[in-house]
Amino acid sequence: MNLHDFLRNIVPFSSEELTDITAHFERENVSKNQTLVKENQVCTKLFFVEKGVGRSYYLKEDGKEVTQWFFIEGKFMSSIESFFQQTPSLYYLEMLEDSVLYSITRENLDLLFARYHNMEKLGRLLSTEMLTRVVNKLNAVQFQTAKQRYDYMLTEFPSISNRVPLGSIASYLGMTQETLSRIRRGGTSRNS
Repeated sequence: MNLHDFLRNIVPFSSEELTDITAHFERENVSKNQTLVKENQVCTKLFFVEKGVGRSYYLKEDGKEVTQWFFIEGKFMSSIESFFQQTPSLYYLEMLEDSVLYSITRENLDLLFARYHNMEKLGRLLSTEMLTRVVNKLNAVQFQTAKQRYDYMLTEFPSISNRVPLGSIASYLGMTQETLSRIRRGGTSRNS
């Protein structure tokens, strides 16, 4: 889904508003495995994923990567706390496929929030959606079996299992790759 259609589907922007809003975004072609933000770097952009899939992850003390979130087409991607607070990111942002992104700076986003009431409405609706999705993931990790977590992930990201490495999926779900493989083969496990 392109940015123009995405925005119009969420809030009834006028054509003039959409033209001005989308003019503040910059199109970026990003290569597979390209890092957009590194840990301890301030995230200066909010990205809309038009094509591709990305993830946010952090490194444990032993150097193991733990996937925090996936970002697919038709979704915004950022290190949110870093972007909005302009503080060092706790996460890396990485594209897992060749991708087309549209980015906007914090300064330009604030300008659009001030200029258009509908942009504030968009921000509120997207924030509510994201908060709900984060709480749902937290609940899944805390209260569900490994199989239920996998099913939850497929509901959130239907095509993800064919697009990203199994290690990234397993770490996102809080389970080992062995458990994930067993679930994908049709076995069951209550453990991680």
